[in-house]
Amino acid sequence: MSNWLPSLNSLRAFEAVSRHLNYRRAAEELHVSPGAANQLVRKLEESLGGKLLEKKGRKLILTPMGVVGRDGLSPMFRHMVETVDRMRKVHGTRRLVVSTTPSFAASWLVPRLESFKQQNPGMEVLIDSTPHIVDLEHGVADVGIRFGVKEHGNLRVHRLFDEVLCAFCSPRLAKGPPEISRLEYLEDAVLLRWDLAQFDWAENTSRWNHWKHWLAQMGAGHVKPGSGSRFSDYNLAVQAAIAGQGFIIGSKPILHDQVKAGLLVNPFQIEAQTDVGYDLAVSEQALSREEVAAFVQWVVDQAKSSVAREAV
Repeated sequence: MSNWLPSLNSLRAFEAVSRHLNYRRAAEELHVSPGAANQLVRKLEESLGGKLLEKKGRKLILTPMGVVGRDGLSPMFRHMVETVDRMRKVHGTRRLVVSTTPSFAASWLVPRLESFKQQNPGMEVLIDSTPHIVDLEHGVADVGIRFGVKEHGNLRVHRLFDEVLCAFCSPRLAKGPPEISRLEYLEDAVLLRWDLAQFDWAENTSRWNHWKHWLAQMGAGHVKPGSGSRFSDYNLAVQAAIAGQGFIIGSKPILHDQVKAGLLVNPFQIEAQTDVGYDLAVSEQALSREEVAAFVQWVVDQAKSSVAREAV
């Protein structure tokens, strides 16, 4: 017998689809898009060399191979979640996994994390920085800090920040020559951009990170944004802006520390209010653990403090 296994993500996606027989409901459980769930199932079918699901009219049904998969995988995944929960409780292990975007982790969370460790000795925090939304309800992570996600399933949610976007650059670039004061300057400036295609939530937020849309929100739709560099990683784009290589559309709450340190400035002194924000999401089961509850309260308090400092 071969000991080769398909990817765990594809198996997990099929297991959810096999229970719901509906890609949309399965995707909501997995906190991915229906298209992503469908693609994972297709990859599993390709690796197995056969169909797992078929359409019968408007209904989705399992093939014989799909029935075997559902009957074997569903109890296995339930057992995995229960086992991981028992493992965490052995000897009072107090470790939690936090899933968040690389930009939020690098710019806001990690610089503050030492204060949590000092306040909660013996609690270990693992930061899983990923652009993808993970399944919190099934134990993939204990806490998720998510940006621009409209649906959170059956999770407890705390709004940390409403997103506010500004055009940031280095102080040296702002001073010129020429000295920057009007948005029309951006027609000839180097504008830094970053690729949102890798993000599960991009369809809700991508418009806010386009220069043309941001300028229109600022009442400067007549300004044609200049050319510039594109980055696959937002943190690299931020570092390029700090290095004086151009302008970036940046999050005011997340880049607060960089602005306070004098690494970035908002030369136009204007900002765009958006309809998205940063939320902390956690399942009721995870919140029942002392270390998770302590971390959630700490993040909420840190966010309130950060917002209060911005308002001063």
